[in-house]
Amino acid sequence: MDKDTKFALLVIAIPLCGLIYCGSAIAVMVYSSYVREHPLTFGTLFLLIPFATGAFIWLRASAKAYRVNETGRIKN
Repeated sequence: MDKDTKFALLVIAIPLCGLIYCGSAIAVMVYSSYVREHPLTFGTLFLLIPFATGAFIWLRASAKAYRVNETGRIKN
């Protein structure tokens, strides 16, 4: 897969995944009485899932870039 295809997939997939995630979170909040009784807990959970995922991806990419700059090649 070339760089342009990866970028196009990224530009299309991230907003689509965000919409699906937000829709599923709203659906869970609407249909589950337990979630409605504990909004602070589940709001925090719904906030932390995308934040933790983004942080993991960011740190992994940064570590890979750091290794490339240190050695001049990619180590797995």
